[in-house]
Amino acid sequence: MIKMPVEKACKKCKRITTGKKCPVCGSQELTPHWRGKVVILNPDKSQIAKELKIEVPGEYALKVR
Repeated sequence: MIKMPVEKACKKCKRITTGKKCPVCGSQELTPHWRGKVVILNPDKSQIAKELKIEVPGEYALKVR
């Protein structure tokens, strides 16, 4: 059986990662308790990215506890 890595969201910038540190802000404050996902491909041209204050492409959680 293949064990899939747990996706965690950064409590500071909401970036989703499977690592131990956020690749965007460098925070180690990660949680597996998050809901909703948005994928930002081009933050400069995305209205959603502007609303969510996302500047780096990637997967982000919509709600983080």
